[in-house]
Amino acid sequence: MSHRPATTLGPVMQRLLAQADQLAEGRSPLVLLGETGVGKEWLARRIHAAGPRAERPFVAVNCAAIPEALFESELFGHERGAFTGADRLRRGHFELAHGGTFFLDEIGETPLPLQAKLLRAVERGEVQRVGGEAPVAVDVRILVATHRDLEAEATEGRFRRDLYYRLAVATLTVPPLRERRQEIEPLALDFLHNARTRSRPVEGFTPEALHALTTYDWPGNVRELAGVVERAVQLAEGSVLGTADLPLRVVVAGRAPGRVLASVLRWPEDRWLDRALAEVRAELVATLEREYLRGQLRRTGGDLAETAHRSGIAARSLYNKMRQLGLDKEDFKARPEERRRAREL
Repeated sequence: MSHRPATTLGPVMQRLLAQADQLAEGRSPLVLLGETGVGKEWLARRIHAAGPRAERPFVAVNCAAIPEALFESELFGHERGAFTGADRLRRGHFELAHGGTFFLDEIGETPLPLQAKLLRAVERGEVQRVGGEAPVAVDVRILVATHRDLEAEATEGRFRRDLYYRLAVATLTVPPLRERRQEIEPLALDFLHNARTRSRPVEGFTPEALHALTTYDWPGNVRELAGVVERAVQLAEGSVLGTADLPLRVVVAGRAPGRVLASVLRWPEDRWLDRALAEVRAELVATLEREYLRGQLRRTGGDLAETAHRSGIAARSLYNKMRQLGLDKEDFKARPEERRRAREL
């Protein structure tokens, strides 16, 4: 992800960064909240760079990417002979971050049985390697991030309360990109600058392309925007990116399914003829499905059971489809009275 110079950031993010710079001087744990792709790791790295540990290691771990069987060894290390295949001593991520900052992304995915050991490491500043007899002292600043509501997870027993309260000394919430639309254009230009090469001397966007970028909701946030711009630069034939260079989902977002199809049929032939039929069909179907389900979810206020019933599909199929299309029920939640009115429609 780009380093995102301050000139690309709007007032909401400027205030957030001012708070982050204040918290950078401290030693207490810090929780970064926000949807997937909003830039939580980017913010964690900035906090590390602005603090007194800037010259020491910054170690980042995605808890969701570690198999549960390896979680303890990855975080705390292991001694030689601790288990089959442990042919040497291995320091865990806590030890590797000693003196610096340890960033645990998607902390909500930490297996519940291992959260007690994580709490011990945070509280006592020491870890015990798998198969080890004596604790090892570690001095790290703990930063964690999640897209989940950790307080609700703790209330429902899916996350340890004591660990939550120990970590949530301070919290920062990174808003989704759709709530910072003034940043989309400068961010897109920044990503374009980073993606272009001598063989791809792309200089900017047409007004129509910029309109599409700034009106799309970006469910994948900054990460999705960066990917869309990078792909467009790689495939562009001209020096300016137009709507034909953008994914269909971006260009037709927010339109009713019937209008999406009508819009597609009016597009120039070269939009389609340079691509395989299977690719065109898959993109069109995914776009129609996304807009259809987005409308149903708005109508039901994010009620998955009601949405599945109205859509005529199984609840599990709906969940899988939403994950595939980048839709989150939390974005559509409504107040109880709004849901009641929706069911009467």
